[in-house]
Amino acid sequence: MTESTETPAAAAPEKTPTENGTTETPPEETPEKATEEKEKVETPPPKEMRAVVLTGFGGLKTVKILKKPEPSVGEGEVLIRVKACGLNFQDLIVRQGAIDSPPKTPFILGFECAGEIEQVGEGVTNFKVGDQVVAMPEYKAWAELVSVPAQYVYALPEGMTALDAVAVTTNYVVAYLLLFEMANLTPGKSLLVHSAGGGVGQAVAQLAKTVENVTVFGVCSKSKHEALKANNNNIDHLLERGSDYTSEVRKVTPDGVDIVLDCLCGEECNRGYSLLKPMGRYILYGSSNIVTGETKSFFSAARAWWQVDKVSPIKLFDENKSLAGLNLRHLLFQNGRADYVRRAVDRVFTLWGEGKVKPLVDSTWALEDVGEAMQKMHDRKNIGKLVLDPSLEPKPKPATPAKGKAGKEKKPSKESSEEKKDKEAKEEEKKPAENGEKNDEKNGEEPVTNGNSDEESKEEKKEKESS
Repeated sequence: MTESTETPAAAAPEKTPTENGTTETPPEETPEKATEEKEKVETPPPKEMRAVVLTGFGGLKTVKILKKPEPSVGEGEVLIRVKACGLNFQDLIVRQGAIDSPPKTPFILGFECAGEIEQVGEGVTNFKVGDQVVAMPEYKAWAELVSVPAQYVYALPEGMTALDAVAVTTNYVVAYLLLFEMANLTPGKSLLVHSAGGGVGQAVAQLAKTVENVTVFGVCSKSKHEALKANNNNIDHLLERGSDYTSEVRKVTPDGVDIVLDCLCGEECNRGYSLLKPMGRYILYGSSNIVTGETKSFFSAARAWWQVDKVSPIKLFDENKSLAGLNLRHLLFQNGRADYVRRAVDRVFTLWGEGKVKPLVDSTWALEDVGEAMQKMHDRKNIGKLVLDPSLEPKPKPATPAKGKAGKEKKPSKESSEEKKDKEAKEEEKKPAENGEKNDEKNGEEPVTNGNSDEESKEEKKEKESS
């Protein structure tokens, strides 16, 4: 009898009964379906990056460093590997929710960053991979990667670092537009700028000195005066914030000044307008007076609005004065003037290349320390620009002592009921022995111990019985 060499037939797929009593053959697994399932299993998780995320409007606790999916580059965009981020007072206003039309939380903070292009989207012809750039996106700048429309991205001139770029771009573009596009600064004029120790204030002072015979009055906290004087100061007259600085200005120039640049709003609007000479111009470019506490204050916002006098066009006509305002974010994203801003950026970069302006950087912080950087700006303690660097290690956190509140040591943990019973039983066993020892000591006898002393006591007892 010979063995069969034929392979057994494949078993027919098992039929399953249905509700109506008929049987149904399950679908066979096709190669295409198996490939799709394999691809699903093997699909790697999306890459992640660190980002500064606002989880809710309010205080510093709402700002978190979180892992977020890396952005993809869209049409007309470039993907930037971020090396430095700029911190501006506008970011504090956003955190509190006091800005107009804020996005829904959570979202990535930041309006300014610089770095290297990693990808170029379809339709972008003026940038390539590897270009060093600075960008002013509407949010999302404070992350390791950011995808930005090319119209808000600017190539860095040769020799400019990412740190220089974020210290120059926003602050000096605002200052340039204020002085040369709006105030028409010309030789022999005088100007007063608030927050003279901040990033924009220092940019205004430097750019003003590129024009001959311009007198600069700067208002800032008294604590900053010495540092500003020692740091190649371009301000001719430093005035103390909170003082009667209008009287001090009139001591130097009784007629007032030609230009007032105000980033505070509130009652400073009235003081600034009163200082203007005929043909003078007052320009509002911020409203930092509404930021008083750590969270949004409706009272501060209402007070700032109430303190501003309502000036009619007839009054301006009669007094030969002008009022104006500048909001760079609106100019870029609402008014559609990206080309106008680009020309200002080019002009600022040219002045930097000529050595006529040099940004003043107050300090550089890791992303994880953004809360401390925000607090420093909130307290008006910075002199110059505050910068975030994603490559920096965060400051070590102080070690917490193993003590409770008010320096008291922690209480021992409670014993279980079984442990408590065992402990009580042992203590009861010890009590009779301790009592015997105490009685012996009272009678002048030494307590009985183990060893030869037991044998000696037995012998003494036998001798007494025999006698």
